Amino acid sequence: MTYVIAQPCIDVKDKSCIEECPVDCIYEGNRMLYIQPDECVDCGACEPVCPVEAIYYEDDVPGPWKDFQKVNSEFFVELGSPGGAAKVGPTSTDHADVIAAAAKSE
Repeated sequence: MTYVIAQPCIDVKDKSCIEECPVDCIYEGNRMLYIQPDECVDCGACEPVCPVEAIYYEDDVPGPWKDFQKVNSEFFVELGSPGGAAKVGPTSTDHADVIAAAAKSE
């Protein structure tokens, strides 16, 4: 099981969660943050510090945002499991669903 970052993070990226994550598993996309599911240790440190309440335990993601479980895992198809976001730094990419959602809000 893992934590998931959902829709409220799009175009916000507060990054408080990154500072709290003890295993450095929260990666920065162009428009939102993503949790690497294989690296997350389910500690929950990220959830309470998120100011927009975008982080949920995998089983608790609200219905309208259930697809963000797929969004978070598929973001890492090409990136893999690099073993820490600090090594990778910010990326200029996002999952296709995030790009499409952001385009609708413009």
